[in-house]
Amino acid sequence: MPEINVLVEAGKATASAPLGPALGPMGVNIGDVVAKINEKTKQFAGVKIPVKVIVDSGNKSFEIKVGSLPTSALIKKEISLKKGASNPKTEQVGNLTIEQVKKLAEMKIDGSMATSLKAVAKEVVGACHSMGVTIEGKKAGEMQKEIAEGKYDLVLGEN
Repeated sequence: MPEINVLVEAGKATASAPLGPALGPMGVNIGDVVAKINEKTKQFAGVKIPVKVIVDSGNKSFEIKVGSLPTSALIKKEISLKKGASNPKTEQVGNLTIEQVKKLAEMKIDGSMATSLKAVAKEVVGACHSMGVTIEGKKAGEMQKEIAEGKYDLVLGEN
């Protein structure tokens, strides 16, 4: 089945280039493809995101697979950072709430090997460590320990 790989602005894909010219000859409804891409990418609004469109030319059906942005890019966008700390051991450049960590973990869970939101949240916190970003005013190591102990299970939807 033919695949089209494109980089689109999340939530703002259009039938113009690069999608329209690539999908036109395949006979799929371009409007439906664009709508589905926008629906699947709206949570990443404001950034360009890789998208794969897989077309079944036999019955004109399609499947959309949304690529994943690096966790660091999502963190920077979430707290409006230009870049992480040059020395994350001594410099703190931002702070996330546990709710923001949950939001980022939900964005990353499909592309993660982790089996729970709690595990993905710990991955997000790990990325914060290398960027000099605290969580709830705490360093990443302390926050990972608290997540593992279950302190934030209610927020993260773990029972």
